[in-house]
Amino acid sequence: MTTYIIGHKKPDTDAVVAAMALEYLYKEAASFGHTNPKAVLTEALNPETSFLFEKFSVETPEIITAEAIKDSDRVVLVDHNEASQRLDKLDEEKIVEIVDHHKVHLNLASPIFMTFKTWGASSTIVYNMMKANNVKPDKTLSSLMLAAILSDTVGFKSATTTAKDKEIGAELATLAEIDDVDAFTLEIFKAKSDTSSLSNDQIVKNDYKVFEFAKKTLINQIETVEPEAILSRKSELLESMAKLKTEEGVELVYCAISDILQVNTKLLMLSESEASFAEKAFGGTTVENILDIGAKLSRKKEIAPPLEQSIK
Repeated sequence: MTTYIIGHKKPDTDAVVAAMALEYLYKEAASFGHTNPKAVLTEALNPETSFLFEKFSVETPEIITAEAIKDSDRVVLVDHNEASQRLDKLDEEKIVEIVDHHKVHLNLASPIFMTFKTWGASSTIVYNMMKANNVKPDKTLSSLMLAAILSDTVGFKSATTTAKDKEIGAELATLAEIDDVDAFTLEIFKAKSDTSSLSNDQIVKNDYKVFEFAKKTLINQIETVEPEAILSRKSELLESMAKLKTEEGVELVYCAISDILQVNTKLLMLSESEASFAEKAFGGTTVENILDIGAKLSRKKEIAPPLEQSIK
């Protein structure tokens, strides 16, 4: 029997690292009762996480399929809870625990253990669980957990950032022996922004989530320090967005291009339908498929909720 710890589809750094941190915690604190805990991936690492794993010489967890999970195995979800974000074809009867910081969208048949916090990263939650159980991550894991928090909170600039994220970030920096957190943050941002090796299809699929709004909506987000380099590929990206819209069977598709240094986001949209809902949500006027929505960085807190209300 194995307890698989699984992040969401299109895994970002926080989803991957929080799963690894939970594996470490479950092995160190037997009171959680998870047999043979193992962090796994739904898909390949993104460029940012790949950079961090190479930097700290970390072995990449294996990619799992639902078919590989036996009837006797159990599953812990981390950094997500809704069905649309889970491993494809995962049997929800196998889910025994969830650790997350997103809005709850659940209807499970049986009671399970759940830890939800309104903090900026799932890695913040896991470290808090570690402290409660007198478990201390090693230097490498501390470095990765700090990176995950910095990535998810956009260097503590995102509206999702809390005092707890900053407090735990400081503790992890000490454990990781990282003296210059600002320099480390910039290093992460540069890795996150490197789309030179990605195709247009890969860019629009790099970090997207499907939301069950009144109209099924897909929001992809690209966090970058070079937004103009992304926008220079606008025509090709729109073609890829149209393909993705068909593949995912959604009614609306948006690509949020977020400048993490200037704290600004521009929405790239396919049609007048997307534009009308976006303008109602954020104000302003769409020009050549682009709407500047201003100083917003958080898809979870600043982009998706206004769009949901507008569409509703």
